Amino acid sequence: MPAIAGPETMATNFPFVSPSFSYETLEETLDVKPKVEELCIGIPHETSFIENRIALTPDAVSVIVANGHKVNIESNAGIGANYSDKDYSDAGAKILFSKKDVFESDVVVKSAPVSEEDCNYLKPNQYIISPIHLPVMKKSILEKMMEKRITALSFENLKDATGHNPIVRSMSEIAGSAVMLIAGQYLSNANNGKGVLVGGISGIPPTKVIIIGAGIVGEYAARTALAMGASVKIFDNSIYRLKRLQNNISGRLWTSVIEPKILAKQLKTCDVAVGALSGNGGRTPVVVTEEMVSQMRPGSVIVDVSIDHGGCFESSVVTTHEIPTFTKYDVIHYCVPNIPSGFARTASQAISNILMPLLLETADEGGIDNVIWHKINIRSGIYLFKGCLTNFYLSERFDLKYTDLNLLIASRR
Repeated sequence: MPAIAGPETMATNFPFVSPSFSYETLEETLDVKPKVEELCIGIPHETSFIENRIALTPDAVSVIVANGHKVNIESNAGIGANYSDKDYSDAGAKILFSKKDVFESDVVVKSAPVSEEDCNYLKPNQYIISPIHLPVMKKSILEKMMEKRITALSFENLKDATGHNPIVRSMSEIAGSAVMLIAGQYLSNANNGKGVLVGGISGIPPTKVIIIGAGIVGEYAARTALAMGASVKIFDNSIYRLKRLQNNISGRLWTSVIEPKILAKQLKTCDVAVGALSGNGGRTPVVVTEEMVSQMRPGSVIVDVSIDHGGCFESSVVTTHEIPTFTKYDVIHYCVPNIPSGFARTASQAISNILMPLLLETADEGGIDNVIWHKINIRSGIYLFKGCLTNFYLSERFDLKYTDLNLLIASRR
């Protein structure tokens, strides 16, 4: 007969609950927002690349200063965009007369690429926002920035939350709108052109415009040309871009893929040819040969907007705002790599509208490291992180070590 368990044995089989204990639910642990970081932003006066734009306008500076940050600006930095030192001083910026003093700031915002001269002023662990300009980038500049453990964000590769490149888009809109104004200027007798007006005059055949590339530049160039009364024909190898352009302009346009024989035939009779192809991070493909250019009408105008990335005309050579054109095969070539700089005030406002919220967001997140961690879209614009090269194209071009940015930031968490 089995033994009956006593009280001691039963106690070991059941959990013992004491009335002296109190049980409460634990509160959920939330992510604590980092402390706002006070930024010290420096804006140097650009003296290279004939750069007239400035990355932050006085209105943007006043907002940044009102949020508790400091802005140091070199004297006459805004003169190219017709902003005076008084405009910036009234906005709360501190005017400095030495480029070296401006580069003592923790964050440096430039409207021109980092130059060899700038490298001498860089301080370790600095954060720089600027364009890259691939055609003029040098390996020595990258190496010096890497030595000083610089974190650098490029205008060209910066993306917004929708996956678009906001600065590139704004500059492309300006360049595209300006293309036909530039072409019209060099078609006139005042600039030894053929004396043709870009416009639909009754009884006179319209000026014929060829646009190679159906991206943002091509779209805005087409809009302007059509508004001026020109006949427009657009080439692009992307059917999607051609359809999008037709839908955006709301009209049936003459479009074609880039087929050499068709392109050469159309170039022979055109008055204006616009190169608006994008390089997709690398060099722009050359689709118009020297032979095609030699067959064009004397006095025709080529505006190669894609010269920023090498140009899509084989005859293109980089020019400047001071000497913007050259003539080859009796065809006028306009190959200025920074067309928006010729409309500096508009371009400065467009850049400032993008960078000002980004800088405020950087401060609110507690610094650039946190912004990169929380905002995946910002990562595409970072080409240097703490001295590590994180842009694959640059690493291939200059034979420098590439490091994946996602791995870098993950290792620091």
